[in-house]
Amino acid sequence: MEQEKRNRAHVTRLELDQRQSAVLDGQAHNARTLWNLLHEFFTFRQGRFASLAQCDEAIRAARKEIDWLNDLPAQAAQAVLKTYRQAWANYFNPDHPAERPTFKSRFRSRMAVDVPQARDLNITRINRRWGAVTIPKLGRVRFRWTKDLPGVTKGSRDGKITGARLVKEAGGWHIVFRIQTEQPVPAPHPGPHTAIDRGIAVPLALSTGEKIFHRNQWLTGGEQERLLRLERKAARQKRAATPGQPASNRLKTTYDQIARLRATAKRRAIDWQHQTTAKLTDRFSVIVLEDLKVTNMMASASGTLEQPGRNVAQKRGLNRAIAVQAWGRTAEFLTYKATDKGGKVVYIPAPGTSQECHACHTIIEGSRESQSRFVCKNPACGWIGNADVNAARTQLYRYNSAAGRAVTGRGGPAPLGPLKRQAPHGGTPHAAPQGVAALRP
Repeated sequence: MEQEKRNRAHVTRLELDQRQSAVLDGQAHNARTLWNLLHEFFTFRQGRFASLAQCDEAIRAARKEIDWLNDLPAQAAQAVLKTYRQAWANYFNPDHPAERPTFKSRFRSRMAVDVPQARDLNITRINRRWGAVTIPKLGRVRFRWTKDLPGVTKGSRDGKITGARLVKEAGGWHIVFRIQTEQPVPAPHPGPHTAIDRGIAVPLALSTGEKIFHRNQWLTGGEQERLLRLERKAARQKRAATPGQPASNRLKTTYDQIARLRATAKRRAIDWQHQTTAKLTDRFSVIVLEDLKVTNMMASASGTLEQPGRNVAQKRGLNRAIAVQAWGRTAEFLTYKATDKGGKVVYIPAPGTSQECHACHTIIEGSRESQSRFVCKNPACGWIGNADVNAARTQLYRYNSAAGRAVTGRGGPAPLGPLKRQAPHGGTPHAAPQGVAALRP
């Protein structure tokens, strides 16, 4: 049976004391500083970038001249160079949406240290709940055992650990194991097709008519009250601080408590997304999504001094609601889970899907009466229902039409000829946007 390699990550919490945490903090700051030194050396030459050999030589010279750079393990320093070069490769790749590499800020960058060599980890299992790993220049450290690891757990030999990355989150330091396994190429998924409309009031609306919801708030009532108290406390402490001076230790402690609560909410949201997308990819062989440009949708409406924006507060609230739903992460989870199970996720152009009626395939102004209600104004149709479900069925119809399966969103025969856009008061109809040539698998 044909095999394929799969690269996955497993994140788990490290059990560190205060000294060990301080050591990793220092290594992470050294890695960030090394990145900034590399960026300055790499871009300082006018009209020419430094070569890989020149960068490597500069790192070795810097580690000899700057004593505290030696606190960062040599392999971690080489990993910084590899990551930096990959950032430039992504920037010059037209198919990769990466921005130009720049300097890393002390307070805004993510603290992380690489352990690229798996043989240095020496992973062992202590008991049912804990394992131990060797971290360079730190020694043996315990981590929370939540998943069997290939090459460590008995019976799990169909893979290997290729390295790790230490990442600092709001709740402390975590270790991310890089796991590579060989799995049989999955057989084609036998399930039906569906389309999913991602929204705010209805997080996920399926073309089958199902609507999937989650809890309105990821924090409990008591946690929300505590978060509000901490935010007000931080505001008072910030007002009492001397302007221009660094934040006090008490204010930093308050900020850390706020970050831990928000991290708890994010973990619960990600857990819901994992469970929901796993169930959907188990059921369906093809999942159709809109090709949403989420970054553009969340652009600020504040405008400029010459041309200030309108409804800025409302747009800011909409941006927050979109960020909470994490549409991009949902699509990412669906994509790799469907691929592992023999299915696929297909993207279609987004324009017009929420205004088009899935039953008669016409676009008439005013058919979408509200955020949740769709009433087709075509006298020959008059379909009434949920607007998100209608959008999902329209997406499925467009995918089926492009793939040669001319059926409607409800599975019936499709009308002949192009879709028509009708004017609201008997004007000249126009062809509705198909966009099938822009389908992106």
